[in-house]
Amino acid sequence: MRNLSMLILVLASVAAPLATAAETKIEISSPADGAKLDAMEQNKLDYNVTLGSGADHIHVYVDGKEAALLRQTKGSYTMETLSPGNHEICIKIVNKNHTPIGVERCIKVGVE
Repeated sequence: MRNLSMLILVLASVAAPLATAAETKIEISSPADGAKLDAMEQNKLDYNVTLGSGADHIHVYVDGKEAALLRQTKGSYTMETLSPGNHEICIKIVNKNHTPIGVERCIKVGVE
């Protein structure tokens, strides 16, 4: 009986973080990973985010620098004009203190 109780505790401690990770997700529908963007145009980032436990809102990063704080979990964000070259665009889920909780999605784009 004692072994069964210990097993339940171990399984519960492992399952809780997995449940949180499963609840939290980020989808970037546009631009596609590897897309070629026009340097002369403003481009939109289309996203859909599911906030799980501990999550409050999202931050958008371009090349490692914060570009936006967004509270809507679905929509689009018009990015600043990007310079020619390769860029990384990331969405990170953060808590109320603006601290990333470890869930992010990044894409790489080329700008011509």
